[in-house]
Amino acid sequence: MACAACTSGPTGPLSAAELERAAQLDPEVELRPERFGALAYNFGTRRLSLVRRRADADRPLADQLESGLDAPICLTWELTYACNLACVHCLSSSGRRDPRELTTAECTAVIDELERMQVFYVNIGGGEPTVRRDFWELLDYAVAHHVGVKFSTNGSRIGPHEAERLASTDYVDVQVSLDGATAAVNDAIRGPGSYATAIAAMEHLAEAGFAGFKLSVVVTRENAAQLDAFKTLADRFGAQLRLTRLRPSGRGADVWDRLHPTAAQQRELYEWLLAHGDDVLTGDSFFHLGGYGSRLPGLNLCGAGRVVCLIDPVGDVYACPFVIHDQFRAGNVREPGGFARVWRESELFADLRSPQHAGACSSCEMFDRCRGGCMAAKFFTGLPLDGPDPECVLGHGERLLAARGEAPIPRPAVDMSKRRRRPPARACDESPLAVMPPR
Repeated sequence: MACAACTSGPTGPLSAAELERAAQLDPEVELRPERFGALAYNFGTRRLSLVRRRADADRPLADQLESGLDAPICLTWELTYACNLACVHCLSSSGRRDPRELTTAECTAVIDELERMQVFYVNIGGGEPTVRRDFWELLDYAVAHHVGVKFSTNGSRIGPHEAERLASTDYVDVQVSLDGATAAVNDAIRGPGSYATAIAAMEHLAEAGFAGFKLSVVVTRENAAQLDAFKTLADRFGAQLRLTRLRPSGRGADVWDRLHPTAAQQRELYEWLLAHGDDVLTGDSFFHLGGYGSRLPGLNLCGAGRVVCLIDPVGDVYACPFVIHDQFRAGNVREPGGFARVWRESELFADLRSPQHAGACSSCEMFDRCRGGCMAAKFFTGLPLDGPDPECVLGHGERLLAARGEAPIPRPAVDMSKRRRRPPARACDESPLAVMPPR
């Protein structure tokens, strides 16, 4: 995120004339007023910027965003828990469809709300969102109503036709998930055949002329040494590499101890990210690494309930995609007032937007750089929310984890993992990707 423009004058919201002047920056830029100025989203480049007065330009972005926004910058929307894979680290424990999931009409009503609130784009996920029969209908509806779509997929339903359709659609971005630069590493996490499936999807997107789609990787102990190989793979397809952090959320809670990067790997990752700058996206996943010294590109802020949130398949709204737990459930879009009321009036979100005490980290000179780390990582490892991140680079979290012993830790509120009750009778029962015929 960058400062797109600065205007003169006092602090506070921009006037109508100032907004009109700022909007002349680019015809594809849409502005949304906020109390510190405005947010500017370029639908062409898919980049978000801040428009602030010069008097506020030197203030850290995190300080201005911690008290929340009138609407999310973006939100994650898991359309379904149904999935044809069973990744061991799935943050939402997906697999089976929840029969209560939002209908097509309810989904379009949510999109209408997001348009009125000027939510610039949604990150669509799941499960595997493309298995919903109305996925393409909902994608087209969102785009037609000025809500950009970024969706994550395992690639199993991205053939040549779908790739051409995506390449010809404005305001859509695609993230193909891959968790190993080789089949051996990836398939151990995402399932047999999933590497070949993702590669085929990226080939289709590249051949269709879809430039700049994302290769999305969750960094683990098994693939941390493959960062250069991932970058080479992304470059091969004209894609942009996006790295995200492994959280102990969903099924990730069961594998976090053995899959989260070692301290040495974290340091190597930090140096690698510094060297690659804005060429590699992170979704602000690694702000806890700021404790090493320099801040990484991004907000360096936990945006839960402040600038982002999650809508799950049944309409429940959570503060963050990584804290699907009753303690962080703010409401439901089916309730009176819909999503807008949840975002603007939820007691949980109001509490998250209030000044937060640094707790045990208050005396640490690195707090302003790491901000105490990830709320979800702390919660699902049983650490206090006002304490250090379990992967604190100074080792404070590791010491707390050791002192915690065998104390019980919270478990995710949802588990839609597939349950194998009988031996496989068909090829598609044995391999989740066999259901898709070769294209």
